[in-house]
Amino acid sequence: MNFLKSFFASLLGSFAAFGLALFFFFIFIASIATTFSAQEAITSIKEDSVLFLDLNKGVRDRAQQLDQFQELFGLKQQVLGLNTIIGGIKKAAADDRIRGIKLRADFAMAGWAQSHAIRTALVEFKESGKFIYAYADVLSQKGYYLSSVADSIMLNPAGMLDFKGLSSEVLYYNDFQEKYGVKMEVVRHGKYKSAVEPYLQRSMSDANRSQIKELLEAIWSSLRTAIATDRQLSNETLDNIATEVSAGLPKMALEQKLIDRVGHEDAFDIMLKTAMGFSPTEKLHEVSVQEVNASKSDYDKTIKDRIAVIYAQGPILYGEGSESVIAQGLFVKEIEKATQDDWIKAIVLRINSPGGSALTSEILWQSLERAKEKKPLVVSMGNVAASGGYYIAAGADKIFAEPLTVTGSIGVFATLPNFEGLSKDLGINAEQVNTHKNAMGYSPFEPISESYRKNTKAGIEHIYSLFKERVAAGRNLSLTNVEAIAQGRVWSGTQALEVGLVDALGSLDDAVKAAAELAEIEEYNRIEYPKIEANIETLFQGFGVLVNGPKNSFEKLIPKSIKPLFENSTENNHLLGIQTRLPFELNIY
Repeated sequence: MNFLKSFFASLLGSFAAFGLALFFFFIFIASIATTFSAQEAITSIKEDSVLFLDLNKGVRDRAQQLDQFQELFGLKQQVLGLNTIIGGIKKAAADDRIRGIKLRADFAMAGWAQSHAIRTALVEFKESGKFIYAYADVLSQKGYYLSSVADSIMLNPAGMLDFKGLSSEVLYYNDFQEKYGVKMEVVRHGKYKSAVEPYLQRSMSDANRSQIKELLEAIWSSLRTAIATDRQLSNETLDNIATEVSAGLPKMALEQKLIDRVGHEDAFDIMLKTAMGFSPTEKLHEVSVQEVNASKSDYDKTIKDRIAVIYAQGPILYGEGSESVIAQGLFVKEIEKATQDDWIKAIVLRINSPGGSALTSEILWQSLERAKEKKPLVVSMGNVAASGGYYIAAGADKIFAEPLTVTGSIGVFATLPNFEGLSKDLGINAEQVNTHKNAMGYSPFEPISESYRKNTKAGIEHIYSLFKERVAAGRNLSLTNVEAIAQGRVWSGTQALEVGLVDALGSLDDAVKAAAELAEIEEYNRIEYPKIEANIETLFQGFGVLVNGPKNSFEKLIPKSIKPLFENSTENNHLLGIQTRLPFELNIY
């Protein structure tokens, strides 16, 4: 018996030692790869190069810090950071070795506000006197918005162009709930708080239809104006093309002057070479945004002052938090680090979030208020900064939004999954034994009690009042004015500027510059947070066995069209308590 104990102990120790050795080996390999890739990038940019900007990849405001390690071992699809893209474009504009940009944005995977930021950087690139040529096999509407800035657009002869205006579809589950005995118990406030409307009605309310319509029209106006300017077409012409869908085929798009040429990619490459003075047989030297960024460091060691950029991406949940989840555990610590660092003179909070937990939003708001007492705080809004995302922004010294940002949604709701009908159909009967009549609180197998609904309603009213107070104080508005623009209504960045929810339209760079002005500094380094330490789970998150195994198998079986109905029940640990969340699943097509 002792022999077996010793044997298994030794075996376990060997496995542990092997695991640690493997862990440090991967860290070592990743660091070497990073060093060599950076050194190679410095020497690989040759004269007469072009920046190949491939936007047919996932885009986040800030790519995960471990993406490079994961890409090295082919663990998952590459994701570009918006900061990487913008930085690469700006450096390419200033690098005499780079003549222009070769752009691919067939199925651009950035959000609308991210797309606007990228397009703005491309416009500035052209102002440096360099060219942009775009090619596509197929152009989505977002892809065309980005490509329309190019000096020339070529489309595959068998391709197509999607230009038809904007649309958003909302699914309603009332009949589904009645049929299958699964429903969401809903308590809400605000006539525009339609995150829960699909659970209560069979069709869209006038208030919801009105706000979506106005939001889409505001976004379309910005898109149309930008395209009209660069393609030298009138707004009326573009509206007619969209209404009649008269530019779908390459020949039609060419006739409507939405593109410049129809051809295959080899013809595009020859055209590009000719424009650069190359012969068709010469090799065109292409560099990526990663190589351009690695060719010149953003950090100047001679400058002491810093501005912290804290990236808050994802839903707001109660818990620890990560690069893709905003929660108090991680983010309060990161805010405090930036606040206590004497070298950091200002903080910029970059928000890309539909909101979430009201409790976490309040905790983060309080942490940011403490930070603001010691140094300037500026907010930059990405694709969406709504509900809880706006809650944490409201107290900033200055708020920037992109014109295509979705923001506002000042409202509160609570949803509780109820399986009473389904459980009865299955022959399941839930019985309770209580010491007091309300001891059970809420049971998903029983109708919600009036006392529980009353208490929940009181909590929602309290959070809604608190939310409005935060906005009123932060934006220097009366509670009456806040109520007029609240009630869960969403606004585009342009609309938000008009009603006083933001201070200016601009990019993250504009927000950083404003923070520097408030801090009264001219030279500074930009430091990014949160800083995520490598661990076994993050390093191996590309392996499905380790982190994407059985716990997600049920979710994969749920049809995408009805998945929102189940999210609250399958993620109730994440959606703890009352929610300040975007009023609907907003997908703009």
